[in-house]
Amino acid sequence: MGAMAEVIQRDLDGTVEAAVGGDELAFARLVAAHHAEMMRICLVVARDPAIAEEAVQSAWAIAWRKLGTVRQVERVRAWLISVAVNEARGLLRRRGRRARHEVSVDPSLQPGGIDPATGIDHLDMQAALEHLDPDDRALLALRYVAGFDSSELSSAIGISPAGTRTRLKRILDRLRQELQS
Repeated sequence: MGAMAEVIQRDLDGTVEAAVGGDELAFARLVAAHHAEMMRICLVVARDPAIAEEAVQSAWAIAWRKLGTVRQVERVRAWLISVAVNEARGLLRRRGRRARHEVSVDPSLQPGGIDPATGIDHLDMQAALEHLDPDDRALLALRYVAGFDSSELSSAIGISPAGTRTRLKRILDRLRQELQS
């Protein structure tokens, strides 16, 4: 481990340790470091900004209570994201519906407006993701938005790394088929 990596790891260890001890400032540093990413991932899962926000807020309440149960400090990020995703999935189940997400296309985001080919591809992908179960969207978000590897994914969803890879392959095959039709 390089000198800079050791400093960052000591800082993370100290921050988590202080937050576990009830230090609100240390916990606020964790929130500042991870909140935006948790929101982005929950939005992919829930497809609704209100549900995503509620899930992340619930995740922070859980994190405040259970942060001390994390055995490996370097896995705090993965643990926080997993808690948020589980909260988003639970909210969707409790509401008994799939959240609808309206795709808004903002021409100001791209110079010269929206390229029709790109815009259509984006809408096709949104429609294909809508057809997926929230659990499948959660797996995709953890892999491709959060960047979890197969061992982190397996820990987050409770199946073996090989089973996780197989499930991910099946989801991607379904998406490809949906996008080709």
